[in-house]
Amino acid sequence: MNQQIDQKAADNIRALAVAMVEKAKSGHPGGPMGGADFMHILYSEFFNFDPSDMTWAFRDRFFMDAGHLSTLMYAQYYLLGNYKKEDVANFRQWGSITPGHPEVDVKRGIENTSGPLGQGHTMGVGAAIAAKFLQARFGDWMNHKVYGFISDGGVQEEISQGAGRIAGHLGLSNFIMFFDSNDIQLSTSTDEVTTEDTAMKYESWGWKVVTIDGHNHDEIRKALTDANNETEKPTLIIGKTIMGKGCVTSEGKTFEGECELHGQPIGATGADYTKTLLNLGANPESPFDIYADVSEFYQNLLKEKIAKAAQKKEEIAAWRKSNAVLSDKLDFFLSGELPELDFEGIVHKQGLASRAASSGVLAYLADKVENMIVSSADLSNSDKTDGFLKKTQAIKKGDFSGSFLQAGVAELTMACIANGIALHGGIIPVVATFFVFSDYMKPAIRLSGIQELGVKYVWTHDAFRVGEDGPTHQPVEQEAQIRLLEKLKNHSGKPSFLALRPADSAETSVAWKMALENKDTPTGLILSRQGIKDLAAKGTSRYNDALAAEKGGYLVKEVENPDVVLIANGSEVSTLVDAAEILESENGLKVNIASVISEGVFRLQSKDYQNSVIPKNKPLFGLTAGLPVNLEGLVGDNGKVFGLDHFGYSAPATVLDDKFGFTGEKVSKEVLAYLKTI
Repeated sequence: MNQQIDQKAADNIRALAVAMVEKAKSGHPGGPMGGADFMHILYSEFFNFDPSDMTWAFRDRFFMDAGHLSTLMYAQYYLLGNYKKEDVANFRQWGSITPGHPEVDVKRGIENTSGPLGQGHTMGVGAAIAAKFLQARFGDWMNHKVYGFISDGGVQEEISQGAGRIAGHLGLSNFIMFFDSNDIQLSTSTDEVTTEDTAMKYESWGWKVVTIDGHNHDEIRKALTDANNETEKPTLIIGKTIMGKGCVTSEGKTFEGECELHGQPIGATGADYTKTLLNLGANPESPFDIYADVSEFYQNLLKEKIAKAAQKKEEIAAWRKSNAVLSDKLDFFLSGELPELDFEGIVHKQGLASRAASSGVLAYLADKVENMIVSSADLSNSDKTDGFLKKTQAIKKGDFSGSFLQAGVAELTMACIANGIALHGGIIPVVATFFVFSDYMKPAIRLSGIQELGVKYVWTHDAFRVGEDGPTHQPVEQEAQIRLLEKLKNHSGKPSFLALRPADSAETSVAWKMALENKDTPTGLILSRQGIKDLAAKGTSRYNDALAAEKGGYLVKEVENPDVVLIANGSEVSTLVDAAEILESENGLKVNIASVISEGVFRLQSKDYQNSVIPKNKPLFGLTAGLPVNLEGLVGDNGKVFGLDHFGYSAPATVLDDKFGFTGEKVSKEVLAYLKTI
């Protein structure tokens, strides 16, 4: 312990944060200046990782919630050698590896993309669940910690209630969160928007809570020591800090705790940039330098971290030697590979709802995929994830041997937790709810896409056929929203999301196959509440036919030189089959039917293949239970899409089908009317 070097290191972090924002003319300097003391003490004395092996699976993890405080991380990791001087000097610039909000970059210590407040620490909760899950299967040697860092804004975001409730309920003693409580927000002081007792709130959820002076290194040290020794509860360390700690005016007077220091360069405030750097011990002529004695301290620290990690690795090696079978299983989990799976062997009854077919698949997977956590937002008996639950048990405080997470009514929290599970690694997360409630999940779905995480979303009750529940529960516009993500590329240049709406039980099995094999982007399975008539097999089996869905779209009914090609996905495909029977028997037309489970995947196929399924020189008619835009890109300008342009109504599903025109007879009339226009 060296109080002088500790203070210099914290001040160095402050100076770097100030300089980064000033040079970029953009950013948030005040918060990083307040959190610098905690970060230095955490990383220098408590955080376990291997600087020579940053992706080491058994490292501690740090999840930033307050992504606008990215300079706090970049400055700290610069001291640790993860960034170069030019990296921090190019903060927020094109091509920089130090973006305005942190983007997942494990090799440099960034465990999660953050920015939308509340999601970062919730992902940390997910990582802590993943760590407990693995520890229950492989031993207490797997005792790494997950640290979170949250600000007033993150505490206020509603998602914090779900994260706090679940972490406390499950007794996540491996999760330690620092609350940078500086009483200042972007546009107000916190007392203008809240008077809650944060400590009491977290205590009521089952957390251990301690309040400290966030600039007192001894208090930080003790709080972290106690948190690391806690075995029953997650810990919240409320650090009372000062916004813009160290800022001074041009006259050298203190200028701290001011709201204007939150979200703009300090040179644009009442503080003075040059005098502040001098006050912090920095050289204004070379503001991105690491102080000489701080550099020496961190160089020695890195050697100590590597040596400590080597000791842990020896412990793990000894465990592996004595537990060869478990060791191989652990490596398999961490590899992200799948066991051999026989989807064709899953037998479905005739005419199942695709949610019920999914339940059968999940029951099969529960026996075959040991590293899967399935979660449901208090709907397991309706979204049919209970097919999985019946083969395992719910995760509980003190018992993480189960594989099912009862999230309660907290769709966004559940989805963020799944992102955290995926980020931790070694586990496949699946989350489920009604499709209409995907609206609650969109912020987390977006971060799944940005971070390229293989989260599996199961959405049931996929259309107006939810029936009597009425318009609040009948998704109409949701499919269009989700499918937009198939058109949006991630930073790897691939579609950021895979949306699959299977047409029958066989396609549901194939959809699950596609979902599990899609490891680098999130997948959504959009499933029906009502039973669906199985499509007729063209070849040796319906499952083998449905494997063509892996190309995004294929013909489920095919004739030579068709007069019209009908296009749909999901349960509307069987409606098209009914319509085609009428068109052929009563109107003498030749009809092809295309099932397009994913336009995104379909568009990745060759133009020749796409044209073989949906020829541009033929009349094209699409049917969707959602907005017509779902299929308009497939039928083109000369085609016709029959869909909904209004919310649903409360009535039995069969009545709604008739009223809205979704019967074979009424669709056949729509097709005939369309053909008369061309």
